[in-house]
Amino acid sequence: MNTRTWIIFPDESGISQLPQIRRTCSPRGRTPLLRHRLNWKRASMAGALGHHSTDPHRGAHLCFHLKPGSYDTAGLIEVLEQMKVFYRGERAVLVRDGLSTHWSRAMRAWAAEQDWLTLERLPAYAPELNPVELLWSSPIRA
Repeated sequence: MNTRTWIIFPDESGISQLPQIRRTCSPRGRTPLLRHRLNWKRASMAGALGHHSTDPHRGAHLCFHLKPGSYDTAGLIEVLEQMKVFYRGERAVLVRDGLSTHWSRAMRAWAAEQDWLTLERLPAYAPELNPVELLWSSPIRA
């Protein structure tokens, strides 16, 4: 491995602006109706956690990307283009899960043209191997 190589764990998650469903109290037989004024809006967030392969003193790098709607191959390529700038073109090994957009024909063709990037695949059904998965499950504390 090159001495200037980052190992990067990316992942995506969907987020919604709708309030969470909560329990409430009401008289027996009268189901409460909780109203909100929000329309169904969905956004997606991509996160990437990078660790330098040979220099732990460089620290971990955490980056996020937000967009309305969902990610597709073109959207993920845009994220990777921004990641290339973030890591200043240093070599990177991207360790990804098996999501179809991660391994689409267009994504593999784009990645083959990148001299700074190597793609590696996580085993199936192994979210515990990707540290970014833990970010999505962490409760937000205000």
